[in-house]
Amino acid sequence: MTPAVDNHPVFGALRQWFDPENQPTVGRTPDYRFSLANERTFLAWIRTGLALIAGGLACAQFLPPLSVAHLREIIAIALLLLGAVVALRAVDHWARTERAMRLGQELPGSKFPAILALVVAAGALLLAAAVLIKAVR
Repeated sequence: MTPAVDNHPVFGALRQWFDPENQPTVGRTPDYRFSLANERTFLAWIRTGLALIAGGLACAQFLPPLSVAHLREIIAIALLLLGAVVALRAVDHWARTERAMRLGQELPGSKFPAILALVVAAGALLLAAAVLIKAVR
């Protein structure tokens, strides 16, 4: 017999994302300006995710086949997945930041912006190499 898995932390976090009014309020209500700034940051990350998704769809639909087999599809899928990760990260960071503000704690740090920048830069370098290889041939 396998031991029961406690999924409460996962479902509790998801419940906080989708139904914040029914969650027990923790700490004190922060200054509304900070909550609104947190929400604007969340919306900026959502716009970034949507841009990546739109880029993935554009690659899949409008980019001609490239010299490397299935490179177009790989680029499209990578952009679509990256857009999904950015959107999920946005809501998680928003919730963690809001909770930290309510509890008077340090705001959560994140390495995600640096990781995203490195992934985008690496993708751009790979695409530049593919263009140069095609131009030389």
